[in-house]
Amino acid sequence: MSDRTTTGTAPAVAGPLLLGVRHHGPGSARAVLAALDAARPAAVLIEGPPEGDALLPLAADPQMRPPVALLAHSVDDPGRAAFWPLAEFSPEWVAIRWALAHDVPVRFIDLPATHSLALKEPHGDRTGEHPGEQPGEQPGQETAPAPEAPVGEAVTPAVDPIRALAETAGYDDPERWWEDVVEHRSPAADATADALAPFTALAEAMTALREAYGDGGHPRDAVREAYMRIQLRTARKEFGDGLAVVCGAWHVPALAARTTLAADRALLKGLPKVKAEMTWVPWTHRRLARHSGYGAGIDSPGWYGHLFGAADRPIERWMTKVAGLLREEDRFVSTAHVIEAVRLAETLAAMRGRPLAGLSETTDAVRAVMCEGSDIPLALIQDRLVVGETLGEVPDSAPAVPLQRDLTRSQRTLRLKPEALERELDLDLRKETDAARSRLLHRLRLLSIGWGEPAQGRGSTGTFRESWRLRWEPELHVRVAEAGVWGTTVATAATAKAESQALAATALSEVTALAEHCLLAGLPEALPVVMKALADRAALDADVGHLADALPALARSLRYGDVRSTDTAALAEVAAGLAERICVALPPACTGLDADGAEALRRQVDGVHSAIGLLAAGAKPAEAEAEADAATTEATATPAHGLRDRWATVLRKLAGRDTVAGIIRGRATRLLLDEGRLTEDEAARLMGLALSPGTPPTDAAAWIEGFVGGASGGGMLLVHDERLLSLVDAWLTGVPADTFTDVLPLLRRTFSAYEPGVRRTLGELVRRGPVPEGARNDGTDHAYPGFGPGLDQERADAVEPVLHLLLGRTPVPAEATA
Repeated sequence: MSDRTTTGTAPAVAGPLLLGVRHHGPGSARAVLAALDAARPAAVLIEGPPEGDALLPLAADPQMRPPVALLAHSVDDPGRAAFWPLAEFSPEWVAIRWALAHDVPVRFIDLPATHSLALKEPHGDRTGEHPGEQPGEQPGQETAPAPEAPVGEAVTPAVDPIRALAETAGYDDPERWWEDVVEHRSPAADATADALAPFTALAEAMTALREAYGDGGHPRDAVREAYMRIQLRTARKEFGDGLAVVCGAWHVPALAARTTLAADRALLKGLPKVKAEMTWVPWTHRRLARHSGYGAGIDSPGWYGHLFGAADRPIERWMTKVAGLLREEDRFVSTAHVIEAVRLAETLAAMRGRPLAGLSETTDAVRAVMCEGSDIPLALIQDRLVVGETLGEVPDSAPAVPLQRDLTRSQRTLRLKPEALERELDLDLRKETDAARSRLLHRLRLLSIGWGEPAQGRGSTGTFRESWRLRWEPELHVRVAEAGVWGTTVATAATAKAESQALAATALSEVTALAEHCLLAGLPEALPVVMKALADRAALDADVGHLADALPALARSLRYGDVRSTDTAALAEVAAGLAERICVALPPACTGLDADGAEALRRQVDGVHSAIGLLAAGAKPAEAEAEADAATTEATATPAHGLRDRWATVLRKLAGRDTVAGIIRGRATRLLLDEGRLTEDEAARLMGLALSPGTPPTDAAAWIEGFVGGASGGGMLLVHDERLLSLVDAWLTGVPADTFTDVLPLLRRTFSAYEPGVRRTLGELVRRGPVPEGARNDGTDHAYPGFGPGLDQERADAVEPVLHLLLGRTPVPAEATA
């Protein structure tokens, strides 16, 4: 390379102008803009993948709003991808926009993505960070994202140039040094000073560092720098020496070095290649933050964006933003607070010897003046302003895979705009738009595109309600590219993937879950394949545990299918067959179990009980049943009620067999009692037998856990029925001291699950002791907590008119119900 190459001494000197920058730095961006205005180069070369050259004109599109990123992915393996993020305050973005505005050719000169993607191994966990995000990379050393490091691989350079320069200048904090020297330079100072002076000084510093420490950057820097030198030679032949090169400051000495073309080509010989595609995608300020995993990122993109956009008085404008945010959160912040915070920040900067108040000074001032010394509001300021939730936008004309285009159309049609800030979405499936939104989100989940996650709704729990938690992350564009292998639209891709998963599934529970997903996602074309796989797996699976795990999903699917007007006849037939097989195989499976196996089977019994309840209800939600024809309901409910009777018989067998594990016997007794198939006297008798002196204490404790444990309202049952409570109390007081410590953990686990009010009432009942005979319902005594053994008919009748008034119904005469 000619020794006429300069690092920015003066525009009149011939030779390429090497502008070394730190990525995503507002000071660097302003300096690049001033240098380009002063030098007026014939062409601008930028460190980035050459495949992006065709996409550069889109940067001038009015719809393009940073932060954005170039996304490159392998055509054959879309998961092998890399990002090149650019913010409004990125020097590279400023250079691109300047070149397009002045009709100056602009090109990328870094190693092509076709090579850089091939140089890394695909990562096994594709939910993590993507290639191009180097956790060990130091800002100011690498350009925004050099995609050489495999996913998750930390790359630690031999030297941190920013730290070395800061220590030389007497700073113990490299970030503070860089901000004082570069980022906090005022726009007015940049306009009056030599526009190329900062780059000259930085180039000299980097040259000295590389001479002292060697080429201690990324291991693949030599390959990248060789390619950039070749591209620089080519551009000089076309445009002459009037070139400007915007690159990482660390690379400036290498691009100015004297090397031969043959030596550079030798370094590039034999590089692997893959077929790659590239496009623009939206990015977020949060993903620019260093703590998010992107190694060339920054801690405070929102703050840097403010510094770049504030033409004057940046501290005053920042404090105004902070005050506005705190006022939105109903905190009292006055104009006087803003004035005092600005004064304090400037005073702190003067005391600390800084040219301008930085983020640390403004944060300290905000904490002291606006937050009254509390760090809690500062967390909100850090999240909303210092980092920020800005999501970029990309023009419709940007290249995209067909699946992405279909998703974008669906988002617009359904008015579901992707947002970086997490938000809750409540859907009413009775409305066509909300139902379509639900189908889209479920289809994306089936395609592993995690834009939305189901959430617990705040309103009704009916099957026509759904709640989602939405948050769009830039990595989802890679997931969309990966899912593109299944189809060109969301519906066809989800259908194809569901069919493939059904054929590949080996466990019955996998197929039942898939059937549920298909109904939720509205994929009728996939259901025949899934149902055939479900029938085949169900016929071959003899494990009652697998059948019990599969049935609840099928029962839920019937309800979902009904509210979505989906034909689920085949699904109902399979579910009924599974329920029959469970009724036959469950009693033998409940014997000879250890504690863990018994607890697992107890959970499965609960699931089967709920599922059979849904099947017996005709798999219809309450809203649909209320509108159903009475004759049709009676005709279709008979088989289901027969299944419920069959299940009740199974529960009676479980409750009465001594060989069945205690926790399962107790739960079977409780389920029968709740269903009204067991009287209170029968339940008390079974409890008395289970807690008899001849029963081992651990078995008795397990029975109690099954009967009153978990979230089944067992505590209220003991409050209501003091006979059961007295049985438990009598048994517990009679447990021998040497075995009490063995049953205590089990009982503690059982009773700790109760609500505090229930535990308090139980304690009062036990402390008081038995109620004297007749004292409870004599009409005068109200001092005893708890409830009596029977129903006070007179008090119950007094509530009935109020209930009719609340429900808006006309009372039915007593003779009409006789």
